[in-house]
Amino acid sequence: MAAAPEVVVVGGGVVGASCARQIAQRGHRVRLIERGSDAGEAWRASAGLLAPQIEAPVGDEMFELGIAGREFYRDAVAELRETTGIDIDLWEGGILQIAGSESEVLELKDRAASQRQHGHHCEWLDSEEVRRDWPWLEPTAGGLHAPRDGSVDPVKLVEALRADGLRLGVEMVTDTITSLTHSNGRASGVQGRAWHPAEQVVLAAGAWTGRIANLPRPVSVEPVRGQMVAYPWPRLAKPAIVYGRGGYLLHRNGECLAGSTMEHAGFAPEVTETGVAEIRKRTELLAPAFAGIGIHRAWSGLRPGTPDGRPIVGREPALAGLWYATGHGRNGVLLAGITGTVIAQLLAGEATLEEVYVLRPERFWSW
Repeated sequence: MAAAPEVVVVGGGVVGASCARQIAQRGHRVRLIERGSDAGEAWRASAGLLAPQIEAPVGDEMFELGIAGREFYRDAVAELRETTGIDIDLWEGGILQIAGSESEVLELKDRAASQRQHGHHCEWLDSEEVRRDWPWLEPTAGGLHAPRDGSVDPVKLVEALRADGLRLGVEMVTDTITSLTHSNGRASGVQGRAWHPAEQVVLAAGAWTGRIANLPRPVSVEPVRGQMVAYPWPRLAKPAIVYGRGGYLLHRNGECLAGSTMEHAGFAPEVTETGVAEIRKRTELLAPAFAGIGIHRAWSGLRPGTPDGRPIVGREPALAGLWYATGHGRNGVLLAGITGTVIAQLLAGEATLEEVYVLRPERFWSW
């Protein structure tokens, strides 16, 4: 009989798989528990964007954490390829954010200036420079180009993280966890169809985290539905990632992934005519070359949203042995690797990134 795990990680998606792998790298016995259902999983409906410089406004408290999350993959891509044979398709061609109005020009120029002052590479392109390199876009007022931003394939990433976890001894099981168990002021495991005892419990169940019973505080995570569509990529357009008109376009494997919606629709991962129409409208405003082109497919997922838009990562102060790694919203892929690093460091009692303080679980409920 296998020895009982020291650490149970609830949630087999991108964040949970990353946590399990990095905890196992430190020699711990880890059990990773996944739901066993693809329905609504956020990472399956993710474009895998690594866009901290494009998405973070000036003064964002999570900006440097996002940079660390992006750089994690530059270091991990070769390691994962070597240990698992899986290439996570890291795109390093940069991302363009276009400006469609003078107010957007001012905002993006401020962002570029602020980021350069902090040592990050980005550049402002005027409308003619955008037109030269992205001629298939609608005429713009210019754009911010972040050459180190990029993307990974989220499906391949999860496959690689799980495969490397298995190599390191992670035990993967399927169960639907319904409650936490604890005794004498300490977490003792989780309960689903079976009981999974452990000295440490990491909750990385995404939008479903708040449904786990017997927690010491309410977990402020709710599902936010995101729909996406895929078109054929225009034959004469170079591969690219472009933001603008309230959406984005991303080239992957000959397709254009376009997204995305943000809908409070409960635990309903359906694709809707309204959602698809909204994405199509944004896409055609950004790139008229897509007008009238049929879509290949459409899909959706449930992102774990929080009231302030920041993840919940760290120790539960009211119960020893309980840790949170959830609520990553649209940044699950971007922050998955660095979240795994942070959780592994915290479990070991080591210092970690200062920015993690803004993600502390008790910020919503102080008891």
